[in-house]
Amino acid sequence: MTQKRALITGVTGQDGAYLSQLLLSKDYEVHGLLRRSASADVVNSRLTWLGIADKVILHDGNLTDLSGLIRTFEEIQPDEIYNLAAQSFVKSSWQQPLLTGAVTGLGAGNMLEATRIVCPKARYYQASSSEMYGLIQEPVQSEKTPFYPRSPYAVAKLYAHWMTVNYRESFGLHASSGILFNHESPLRGIEFVTRKITDGVARIKLGLRKDLALGNLDAKRDWGHARDYVKAMWLMLQQETPDDYVVATGRTVSVREFCELAFGHVGLNMEDHVVIDPRYMRPAEVEVLLGDPGKARKALGWEAETRLEQLVAEMVEADLARLKQHAHL
Repeated sequence: MTQKRALITGVTGQDGAYLSQLLLSKDYEVHGLLRRSASADVVNSRLTWLGIADKVILHDGNLTDLSGLIRTFEEIQPDEIYNLAAQSFVKSSWQQPLLTGAVTGLGAGNMLEATRIVCPKARYYQASSSEMYGLIQEPVQSEKTPFYPRSPYAVAKLYAHWMTVNYRESFGLHASSGILFNHESPLRGIEFVTRKITDGVARIKLGLRKDLALGNLDAKRDWGHARDYVKAMWLMLQQETPDDYVVATGRTVSVREFCELAFGHVGLNMEDHVVIDPRYMRPAEVEVLLGDPGKARKALGWEAETRLEQLVAEMVEADLARLKQHAHL
């Protein structure tokens, strides 16, 4: 049996790193698309953290460059393609709406087109987002819940999502979308609220800072562990028939509760340290997200394995360890 080849865009991000680790454990040859950036020295930090940086074959490329994608696809001839790359920070999407549309939306169109032209038999995964539900139309969101995006990021993700459905139905591609609800880990970017909280808690505990500035503490999210969620991505591409799946825990908690867990883990009281900063409020807030993972459980045999309490503890401990190492404490 020949070794399977996978191509992952966004390979140096949180999900890309965990997915690479999973696929390597299943004896895949893993290729990653790498956007050229000025910060080349930190580009592999997540892969390095997982101890797999030397096992992933990296290729320069960009979702906005179709000709480059076609050449890369021709070179690799992947069996599975995971499109995880995006301008994925919701707050930045209001400052850079056209860039977000070009990368997150049209970029997915380029990926689908390159797949259709070069390797139409490859199995394709699109990273869709719970942000597409936005102003929720149902209290619990499933694959049948209508979308109502509330940010340029969510609008771009919706375009990418429907293009994936369209290429599946128009050209017979084995193209699936995972509508992933919020998923975090020690590899989450520092600009995201969960990692901002756990890093802030660690800094306060170590005496490096006194306060943590946050925005809307009442927003509620369905938070899971990225390590669990990448398994769902892989499982989708092992199915005979492509489809779209909600990937979630089925539990929602507020930013405030997440804070309480993080501060409580190190024996601190959040009320003593959290300050509200209007700069972190969204122009249009998504108040509540709560996913129904029933279809993924039934069809894929998947469910979230990590409880929120475990996730928060793991993130805080990782940030404490990072900061102690950096400050030689």
